[in-house]
Amino acid sequence: MHHTLNRIRSASALSLNSLALLKDELEHMEVKKGTIIIREEKYEDAFYFLETGVARASILIKNKPVTIWFGFSGDVCLSFNSYVYQKPGYERIDILQDAVVYRIKSSRLHELYLQHADLANWGRKIAEQELIKTEERFISRQFKTASERYEALLSQYPELIKNIPLGIIASYLGVTQVTLSRIRAAIK
Repeated sequence: MHHTLNRIRSASALSLNSLALLKDELEHMEVKKGTIIIREEKYEDAFYFLETGVARASILIKNKPVTIWFGFSGDVCLSFNSYVYQKPGYERIDILQDAVVYRIKSSRLHELYLQHADLANWGRKIAEQELIKTEERFISRQFKTASERYEALLSQYPELIKNIPLGIIASYLGVTQVTLSRIRAAIK
């Protein structure tokens, strides 16, 4: 629970009581590679903390998954449409490496927000942090080359990235596997 607790504590200060309430609601799960934890076009009443392993979010374009996000230890996994609006999301989140996650029902989290101001502020800070990450990914995709994005991914997650299939990385970068192979060859 080390990465999960670090993520919880880094978002915003919580009272010991609120931290204990949140910890008590977390369900420990061991999730196998290939498991879909968030399904597209379905309301998902779940908020996950990724303790170990790797996850990815993708959307279907012409019946092919296009990767839009990678999740690593300490990251949160959720459908924002489901979390914010209680509506079906557009993304699928699946596990790329066997993982340990902690799950809490979003509906329960919203109940806790109503009862504890520090938890409500914590939830707002988590959402703000995820918004900033989304904005950074958007800017990166708009203004950086695939090669620059690949190098950034390598520098941030050098060991983990080695275990992600090249087709998924290529999808994330918006290039073909052949182009990714050229990028990798040029970097070596």
